[in-house]
Amino acid sequence: MMFHVGWCGEKRVFGCVIHIEIRAGKIWIQRDGTAVGIANELIEAGVPKSDIVLGYKSPYMRKFTNLGREVYKY
Repeated sequence: MMFHVGWCGEKRVFGCVIHIEIRAGKIWIQRDGTAVGIANELIEAGVPKSDIVLGYKSPYMRKFTNLGREVYKY
């Protein structure tokens, strides 16, 4: 996980930017608040698309991506 943490004047700043999990050999992206897209960075680094799952999308919507389509099981 990667967070924004700190202060902006008198206001507290805290929020999750990236949340990634490794489950059953797949990279599950649970939150991606980056401009480029962490999935794009992983693909560029050589990770196969089939090993990346967009966990922040519903299982129904995942079938419309060209990435992994696994269903998250707790």
